[in-house]
Amino acid sequence: MSFDVRTFSLGPLQTNCYLVRTSPAATEAVIIDPGEEAHRLEGALQALGIKAVAGILITHCHFDHIGAVEPLARSLGVEVWCPRAEAEVLRDLPRYSPPGFGPFHGYEPDHLLGGGEELQLAGLPFTVLATPGHAPGHLTYALPSQDGVPPQLFSGDVLFQGSVGRTDLPGADWQTLEGTLRLLVSRFPPETVVYPGHMGATTLGRELQTNPFLQGIELSEGPVGG
Repeated sequence: MSFDVRTFSLGPLQTNCYLVRTSPAATEAVIIDPGEEAHRLEGALQALGIKAVAGILITHCHFDHIGAVEPLARSLGVEVWCPRAEAEVLRDLPRYSPPGFGPFHGYEPDHLLGGGEELQLAGLPFTVLATPGHAPGHLTYALPSQDGVPPQLFSGDVLFQGSVGRTDLPGADWQTLEGTLRLLVSRFPPETVVYPGHMGATTLGRELQTNPFLQGIELSEGPVGG
């Protein structure tokens, strides 16, 4: 199996949304973190020949990652998987959005996740990881290594090229985020591809070598794969 990942940077904060499918020829996909611009995403689905969306996955419920959930879920008739600890934010998104953004609408998620779940969507075997620190219920969605393709992590705002998620927001905590980073670099090999919530894709190995926030993180064990 190979993976086809298409990246769309959406809204004023240029938040990454991902369309993921098993191959460029596949007609079913998963959407991860649709932050804004629902019409743009619907146009992309049509242009890519994607006829069905198996679900919308949310890494965390900051407004810039979920602003298009409601219009997409209703238009496409798809189910939404949301972090359990942050579901109230999705339900009442206007109340949790800063002035000057939106307008946004809340949405009742179909499924609540806490980490440890295994999902089979559009032929993709996602493992759900609890990765708090930037947000209290933050999740990372992992695809395993298969047929020579390295593991793939959809990490939301946990890890970026050269940086990590903010910890000065409500519900954020640096020590918790540090534990999450230790988990990721201990569990997955250096070649693991990281698709973050902002900026371009990277690998765990590159970040271990160049990211100042990962320097000095002690691993409890070596990489064990995805």
